[in-house]
Amino acid sequence: MSEIQAEKLKCLIIGSGPAGYTAAIYASRANLSPVLYTGKEPGGQLTITNDVENYPGYPNGIMGPEMMEDFKNQALRFGTDIRYEMIEKVDFSGPVHKVWSETGHEMHADAVIIATGASAKWLGLESEQKLMNKGVSACAVCDGFFFRGQEVAIVGAGDTAAEEATYLAKLCKKVHLLVRKDEMRASKIMQERVFKTENLQVHWNTVTEEILGEEGVNGVRVSNTITGEKSILPVTGFFVAIGHKPNTELFESWVQMDENKYIKVLPGRTLTNVEGVFACGDAQDHIYRQAVTAAGTGCMAALDTERYLSAKGII
Repeated sequence: MSEIQAEKLKCLIIGSGPAGYTAAIYASRANLSPVLYTGKEPGGQLTITNDVENYPGYPNGIMGPEMMEDFKNQALRFGTDIRYEMIEKVDFSGPVHKVWSETGHEMHADAVIIATGASAKWLGLESEQKLMNKGVSACAVCDGFFFRGQEVAIVGAGDTAAEEATYLAKLCKKVHLLVRKDEMRASKIMQERVFKTENLQVHWNTVTEEILGEEGVNGVRVSNTITGEKSILPVTGFFVAIGHKPNTELFESWVQMDENKYIKVLPGRTLTNVEGVFACGDAQDHIYRQAVTAAGTGCMAALDTERYLSAKGII
């Protein structure tokens, strides 16, 4: 019985959000014949985002899933081979990068672009999931605009929560910052900004019990962890800012990461510590986390890949 031969690829893209699809568009146009594996959430976090109004080129805004369909169709137009599967295992120990899909299909790629993104951490409430995109959001910069002049709540205690709370305070009538303990983890300068913002109220020792509403948020029930006292805040928006988790577990044994498991890249580039392996989008960006910046780094990754393969004489 003959051994099954591994499929040989010039460029493999893992992930299908704005970064992955943009990398695919550029790689296809450069005749790199890219193969893109979508992962379990084709389109990434944009598929759970309703209105996208801050991406250039869509003057009237667009639904997140529709936008990702546009990205996908543009990648297909230029010849990207899109496969709706997960990548289950990688081996970056040699000059040719070995990758296996969830069905056991083995591929040997000259270059790999990692675009697996990051996932927002949630509280785990049933009401949180029910009202997702109906007033519940994990991105104040993305969605704060829709709550101008309204009263909102945001949960979190770190720099991201402090930054997003002060951002919301510029748009909203009042912002309630819900902090589980009696102190914040945020840096001192960020805490000072929070305390100096007049329409931002910090609720210490406070946990969220339930987000209220049916077709939209109309309140949040909270309780004090010390006294047990319960109260309802009359908010129309609820933001979760307790962190993000990069989807990078698959690569932990191979590429260098920071303490939060974001992939380290050469400053201003997409090169990882492994030759021929590039990272783009939220898998390597814990600062901006926007569709437009992810797309930008996807472009960079494809250009870096093209230059790498050209220097190696592969193309």
